[in-house]
Amino acid sequence: MDMRFQTGHRFGTEQQMQLAPRIIQTMEIMQLPLPALEEKIDQELEANLALEIDEPEQPEEPNDAQEQEVEEDTYLQPLQATSSDGRDPKMDAMANIRARQESLSEQLLHQWSFAEVSEVIQDCGSILIGFIDTDGFLTLSKKEMLEHVSNVTTDSVDVELLNKTVEQLQKWLEPPGIAARSLQESLLIQVSILGKTDPEVWKDVELLISNHLDDLISNRLPKVVSGSGLTMEKVKLAIEKMHELTLSPGKMIASERVLPVIPDAMVEFDEVTDTFIVAICDGRLPPLRISKSYEHLVKDLSSDESTKHFIQRNINAARWVLEAVGQRRTTLGNIVQIVVDRQRDFLEQGDAFLRPLPMIEVADILGIHVATVSRAVSDKWVQTPRGLFPLRRFFSGGTGSTRDGDMSWEAVKTRLKEIIEHEDKAKPLSDEALATALQEQGISIARRTVVKYRQQLDIPAARLRKQF
Repeated sequence: MDMRFQTGHRFGTEQQMQLAPRIIQTMEIMQLPLPALEEKIDQELEANLALEIDEPEQPEEPNDAQEQEVEEDTYLQPLQATSSDGRDPKMDAMANIRARQESLSEQLLHQWSFAEVSEVIQDCGSILIGFIDTDGFLTLSKKEMLEHVSNVTTDSVDVELLNKTVEQLQKWLEPPGIAARSLQESLLIQVSILGKTDPEVWKDVELLISNHLDDLISNRLPKVVSGSGLTMEKVKLAIEKMHELTLSPGKMIASERVLPVIPDAMVEFDEVTDTFIVAICDGRLPPLRISKSYEHLVKDLSSDESTKHFIQRNINAARWVLEAVGQRRTTLGNIVQIVVDRQRDFLEQGDAFLRPLPMIEVADILGIHVATVSRAVSDKWVQTPRGLFPLRRFFSGGTGSTRDGDMSWEAVKTRLKEIIEHEDKAKPLSDEALATALQEQGISIARRTVVKYRQQLDIPAARLRKQF
């Protein structure tokens, strides 16, 4: 049910104020991914005594009064996702959880605390670590580093001490290449460590990085050969060794706080009915209900009005939570079912068969506002037979294909990637030629669109893809 209301003469200020928390609660819970929803429910259970876990009771023979009481009890029982092959989908989901990691700065400061350096270098290094970017580089100028260090420490720091500190950071911090002031310096630091294993080949790598890095990046290998004096074979061997280096050493050890990735929905194929079945996952969400003792208190004639008002307010808040969680489950389930029906070709054949699916179309089918669809899709993940995907992946515009019907833009990108993967590496296709190749598959898009999609796929231009 989509929650809409209009402000008018029939709504007084007090009535609007009463509606607002309910609508806000629904919007918030609708948008939460499963891990965040679990945290939200834990907070609600702690804050509101009228909301409780529906603990199963020991079976006993109920009398008529007990049966009536159970029927009147308000509760929410979560759906259970089951697997046809006997696996526990919740255990599968737990395999996708990534624990909270320390940030890059936290890990580097921990390493730096063990460095055998003077106290002034220790203090200076601790400050500089805060300016190491996510790739692991110190990109500030010497002047900027001096200014920042001088503003924080009482020690007298000059360029010489600054240089010594950076050298010590590069020595003590891991992986090799951390705290470099440029990509070239980082690569050379890594080569100095790895070069001990195979000095002859790594000597060529060091030569190319030191004197020909720009030409290597631009794939101008004939120029590298003539400038370095190495044969093409040796240049290629050196480039192959360079694959052991990393362009971003900082990303090898940590990222900022990482949230768990747990599927909010499961999609599995049922061979008996030849359909894909949708189940909404509840993770660690317990079955919830409104406290029966609280309901009895609000009906108790001996309770004073202020107490009844307090209890009723808590019961209302608990009921809103139950309704919001239920609406989230229903709306999410309906949306995923539409996705599964529309994207069956993708589920059976892969990325190249993803179909266009605008959110407004789903909203129209369900009779809800497109903003509700957007909130329900936001940050949600779906476990499918083809893997774990963000739900938003399935929503996009598209184009027509004379051969395969309507295709999403993601499917067009996949076709583009496949064409490039199978091109002649000695004569890679230009963007114009790629557009022509797509047209041969019945997909008509402009050259500038090919360029945009190629860049989004992190695929370089033809001259950079050429292999010698």
